[in-house]
Amino acid sequence: MKVVFATRNRGKLTELRALVAPLGILVASLDEFPSLPEVVEDGDTFEANALKKARAAMTALGLPALADDSGLEVDALGGAPGVHSARYAGSGHDDAANNAKLIAAMASVEDRRGRFRCALALCRPDGREVVTHGTVEGNIGRVGKGEGGFGYDPLFIVDDTDGRTMAELDADEKNRISHRSRAMAAMVEHLAKP
Repeated sequence: MKVVFATRNRGKLTELRALVAPLGILVASLDEFPSLPEVVEDGDTFEANALKKARAAMTALGLPALADDSGLEVDALGGAPGVHSARYAGSGHDDAANNAKLIAAMASVEDRRGRFRCALALCRPDGREVVTHGTVEGNIGRVGKGEGGFGYDPLFIVDDTDGRTMAELDADEKNRISHRSRAMAAMVEHLAKP
C-alpha cells in the first residue's frame, strides 16, 4: 500500500516511516510532489488542520493520505503555543526562535506542565476518513538539552524518563513514547484495512 504523508517536515517524515515500516507501507512525502501548493493551516484544532491537509493531498493525488497536526500545549500559557506551535515566533522563524520565545514566556513561571499533542488523519479516495490522537505529558525546561528530535524537543522534559528531554531520547525510545507514535499506534488498524 502506498500512502502520501502530507508534510514537508523531514523530522515528522522520518518518524512516521520508522513507525509504519513493520506494516510494509510505502510512505511518500509531499517533497515528491513539488507542484502541490502548501495548505493553509487555519483550523482551530489539531484535528481540523490534520483533516484539511490529508483531504487536500488525497484529492490532488488520488492516493490515501495521512496528515498530522501536532504541537506543544503549555498549561500556564493557556494551551499556547498549541496549533500555532510551528509559527509561535512568527512566520519565517525556525525552531530556535520558537524555543527562545517559549523560554522567555516561561521565565518567571513556576507551573511548567505541558504536553505534546498529535492528531493524525487518514483520508481515502473512497471517502473514508479517520482521526486518531496521541499525547505525551511532561514539563517545560528552562534551557534546551539534547541534540535529537526537532521543534520543542530540547525543552520538553518527558514524564517517566528520569528528567530527560525528548531531544535526549534515542530515536527508538522516542518512537515508543511520543505523541505521534501513540496516534500512529491507534491508526495502525485503519491503515491495515484495504
